[in-house]
Amino acid sequence: MLRRLDGLLQGDYRTLLRGTGMDLADLREYQHHDDVRHIDWNVTARLQQPHVRVFTEDREMSAWFLLDLSPSMDFGSSEQRKRHVSAEFVAVLARMLTRHGNRVGAMLYGSGVDAVIPTRGGRHHVLHLLHTLQARPEVTDSHTPTRLHELLESAANLLRRRSTVFVVSDFISEPGWEKPLAQLARRHEVVAVRLLDPLELDLPDLGLIPIRDAETGEQLLVDTHDAGFRKRFAQIAAQREADLRQSLARAGVDTLELSTDDDLVDAIMRFTELRKRRSRLSGGALPAHLKHAA
Repeated sequence: MLRRLDGLLQGDYRTLLRGTGMDLADLREYQHHDDVRHIDWNVTARLQQPHVRVFTEDREMSAWFLLDLSPSMDFGSSEQRKRHVSAEFVAVLARMLTRHGNRVGAMLYGSGVDAVIPTRGGRHHVLHLLHTLQARPEVTDSHTPTRLHELLESAANLLRRRSTVFVVSDFISEPGWEKPLAQLARRHEVVAVRLLDPLELDLPDLGLIPIRDAETGEQLLVDTHDAGFRKRFAQIAAQREADLRQSLARAGVDTLELSTDDDLVDAIMRFTELRKRRSRLSGGALPAHLKHAA
């Protein structure tokens, strides 16, 4: 999987994360698709021709995985659970990033922030991170709702150097995480990796079945043969999806959605292409008085 992803990206793994700093390397004339935010207006005015600054990024970058390992992450309607997809994502990204000389670290949340793995590079560090994830027991006896804001606030206090932060969660949480996420995104490059399962969006006709809330432990017996119930369930799920996507967009973060029935490499490639397109469009249009000159 790692070799396949590396080949598809063709070395363009840096699309997934940004450097911690930028050094001015050169000035050159503006070209089509350049980011207009990099225009040097003093040079442009002096030479009467749009010029852009060319930067080089720091070669070494740090990436943090903020991992939600609360009870709802143990759900899966097939062989794959959301927690397994999360671990697979971390394994692939951590291996790929450290292979290119970068460092990775993690913060783990169960019923609270209970483990921090500092950023380091190298294969042994990645194996240590993955072993820590695999060795964690499932949280089965906690009826405490997930408070994702605690993980985000802890990260904001811990991360002093600008980093790329992957928030890996199903975002099934008590309210209050939106503001800490937005604050984190002001200082760091934040990507929300949202885990989901198809059964959370649409219930099939399975007859009378018990449903258990993994966060609170509450159990209900529901009749999925009732078409009206399935329709109401789908409507509520669709509204929650719309609200969640709106909240993530307001926080100013890009979102990679991973379903338990997704191909991980295909999902990462779709996300990478989306970031490339957004990067090309992020500069907007040239000022009117420079359109002719460009």
